[in-house]
Amino acid sequence: MTEKPRRWGRFRPAFWPTLFTLPMLAVLIGLGTWQLQRLEWKQARIAERETRSSAPAIDLPREVPDPQALQFRRVALTGRFLHAREMYLNGRTYKGQVGVHVVTPFVLADGRGLLVDRGWVPMARKDPASRPDGQVAGIVTLEALLRSGGWTGSRTFRPDNRPEENLWFWVDPAAMAAWAGLEDPVTALYAAAGAAENPGGLPVGGQTRVTLRNDHLQYALTWYALAVVLAVIYGLYHRKRVG
Repeated sequence: MTEKPRRWGRFRPAFWPTLFTLPMLAVLIGLGTWQLQRLEWKQARIAERETRSSAPAIDLPREVPDPQALQFRRVALTGRFLHAREMYLNGRTYKGQVGVHVVTPFVLADGRGLLVDRGWVPMARKDPASRPDGQVAGIVTLEALLRSGGWTGSRTFRPDNRPEENLWFWVDPAAMAAWAGLEDPVTALYAAAGAAENPGGLPVGGQTRVTLRNDHLQYALTWYALAVVLAVIYGLYHRKRVG
């Protein structure tokens, strides 16, 4: 006798697998959609940074009612450095080497004081006496990117700056200007020096990262792929073969 071929039966969803699967599908699809929204937001931020940082340099405004509106704007500064009052941002790396960023008060031509992150130096060259050529004197003109300062991570993990040791982990313009004894300081912003080489090669400027890591598309595709896999497993589980 010839065996009758078996065929696929009707789709009959079971209660508990369905109760588990449908919310999980909603979560996975929601996570994928959220990552697409984050992708759009990140692309807008990157485009804004690139536009501002590549625009012609402006003069530093006298009034800064909205520091965020000037973030990453290129600015032209003329004045003199107060090298005797330089400060150090600890835990900075460059090409795999650990060092510090040198932050030096800068007195503008109009008398205002502005902090300038001049760039990176290795720990062995932290002492300014080891890099005298870079301690440029007199009136200089430089281009930099404006930054608003402050801690950008979680407050839970924010280390405390230690002004008494000239030990800084993040830029606090008001506290650093007070430590340096600046008169008429700009505390809403500071400047990060551009990539122009300093005499003697140190500090190494151009340390501001304009582009941002953007993996949101990969994350979105991963969540959507997991949703598809879950749906396929759910469907295969429920397809009953009947005689």
